[in-house]
Amino acid sequence: MLSSDGGVLLLREVERKLWIADRLAACLPDRRDPARIDHTIAEMIRFRMLAIAAGYEDGDDCDALRTDPLFKMALGRGPSSGDPLCSQPTMSRLENAPSRLSLCRMMAAMVDLFCDGWRNVPSRIELDIDDTGTRRTAANSCRCSTLITTVTGSCRSTSMRRGAASWSPPSCGRARRRAAGRRAPS
Repeated sequence: MLSSDGGVLLLREVERKLWIADRLAACLPDRRDPARIDHTIAEMIRFRMLAIAAGYEDGDDCDALRTDPLFKMALGRGPSSGDPLCSQPTMSRLENAPSRLSLCRMMAAMVDLFCDGWRNVPSRIELDIDDTGTRRTAANSCRCSTLITTVTGSCRSTSMRRGAASWSPPSCGRARRRAAGRRAPS
């Protein structure tokens, strides 16, 4: 009944103030059988956010953290008497559930959250998105990561490209072939 993750209780208070998990959960349709639900979508998102913030970046960590007393308290369960949090397979299903439309809605919810933090919403918000593929030698596979830099300022016009939400990056293999100067298969 020990834990070294006391910071999740502080993060829980920040999340409660902003309602991030609930905003994101509202973007995902819940097609599960209500009689078989043990964990709400908002609770699963909240658990995943807190785990990532505490340095547990892999969803596999949910199996070890599901009985952690501080994580259970952060999600409103008793540290010793409360039911365990969701398992890794449940978390994997959640992470694979969103459709492209749901992801666009989640993105819009996060932009709304960002704008809600300003007394006067900036007239321009610039997102500098750099998606790159890095090669991992052990598995000889590619891992894509995305760096997003947000720049705000008072500018004359607001520009938002609607088509950007439907764009999807090429697979790492296609990106490598293009970088090597070979024509990628279509």
